[in-house]
Amino acid sequence: MMQEDQPYGSYQSPLSSRYASQEMLTLFSQRTRIRTWRRLWTELARAEHDLGLPVSSEQVAALEAHMDSIDFALAAKREKEVRHDVMAHVYAYGVAAPVAAGIIHLGATSCYVTDNADLILYRAALQLVRDALLQVIANLAAFAERYRAMPTLGYTHYQPAQPVTVGKRATLWMQDLLSDLEELDFVTAHIRFLGCRGATGTEASLLDLFCGDGSKVDELNRRLAAAFGFSSCFAVSGQTYPRKTDSRILHALSAVAQSCCKIATDIRLLQHDRQMEEPFEENQIGSSAMPYKRNPMRCERICSLSRYLMADAANADAIASTQWLERTLDDSANRRISLPEGFLCADAILRLMQNVTAGLRVNEKITEKELREYLPFLATENLLMEAVRRGGNRQALHEVIRRCSMETTRKMKDGEPCDLAKRLSEAEVFGMTEEEIRAIWKPEKYIGRCVDQVDTFLKDYRAAYGELTVRDREIDV
Repeated sequence: MMQEDQPYGSYQSPLSSRYASQEMLTLFSQRTRIRTWRRLWTELARAEHDLGLPVSSEQVAALEAHMDSIDFALAAKREKEVRHDVMAHVYAYGVAAPVAAGIIHLGATSCYVTDNADLILYRAALQLVRDALLQVIANLAAFAERYRAMPTLGYTHYQPAQPVTVGKRATLWMQDLLSDLEELDFVTAHIRFLGCRGATGTEASLLDLFCGDGSKVDELNRRLAAAFGFSSCFAVSGQTYPRKTDSRILHALSAVAQSCCKIATDIRLLQHDRQMEEPFEENQIGSSAMPYKRNPMRCERICSLSRYLMADAANADAIASTQWLERTLDDSANRRISLPEGFLCADAILRLMQNVTAGLRVNEKITEKELREYLPFLATENLLMEAVRRGGNRQALHEVIRRCSMETTRKMKDGEPCDLAKRLSEAEVFGMTEEEIRAIWKPEKYIGRCVDQVDTFLKDYRAAYGELTVRDREIDV
């Protein structure tokens, strides 16, 4: 196989090869993970030195100097021999920093590096998701403000209903995403560090190292947590951190997927009616067989990826509910896939959402035409009240409106235009001209408090989060 063909000769996750950002891919790369392990080993050695254990400053310096010189081939070779990834990397680190080889991992279990590294990476990944989510919200805020007063047909059961505005609909989307933002912030704020807790979470090994001085064990864990920007450790643990944390994280990501899927579905429905369109590049091909097509492929992809992420969250439920006592290893293989892939998927969804919301197009003439076609029927109650005010009989007027509406609807189903205003004006009981009837059917009269609601919503949003810069984002589609 030629060198340049190698990426195509073996399976690659589409999330890594096609959808996710380089930032998220780098964060969950093996290099970042093992470098984080080495940082954890270095900080453990530093804390042990400072607290009087037989770890020299020279050994700490050696570990610090060799954090980036990772020999993956050597570690892989060693893992084949010992069948233990952590001990393989302890060995490789010791080869890189031989003066410190004897004190690496002192008093620790494998979960000291694996679990703490996961917590560090997940917290950083949550921040990347948060940043991307805020950008989507900022895009929608600008969109909502631009179309705050533009009337459009509302739908219930996907059937024509009272008019809303395009901007009001966008605030419904924003509200869901802001709820997701609150959940992300809550989950991030409640992530604790595991620390160095021992084989069953009792800290027995450290207690032995510190000759029974529990205060030094506490101080070591405080130092470790602070070194990585955590305010505290979990109050108690088994060998691992509580797997409920993973459940919280994946469900927060699933919540983002739920909202994005709903928004993308709404856009797909509106694109079918030609009222709204996702971005479409000049040279983009919509269909291999039908050259005229403008398929909503970005929104379809958002929905597709969202389904995967919502299903992925079930992995964390299964793991959290089946961990035996102080620890079992049947979580490991699943977590290696479900958590990173969950983050990569959330990242991919939000990249697409940024692109769609930055370039969302409203076809104003078609939106207006669609509303005007249905508005006469939606506004008949107002027309009835106006005719009564002019001295008409409510029951007689109601029957005329019913009969004329049914006849107009029948003709519209045969492809004829809506002539309800003309029919009603010809009914003597109404006593109103066609022009007077049409004056009552102005769309802006039927949007209720939409404009005020948009303005209030955006004011409160900006008070909470400030003014964010709206930017388009390049994506590979």
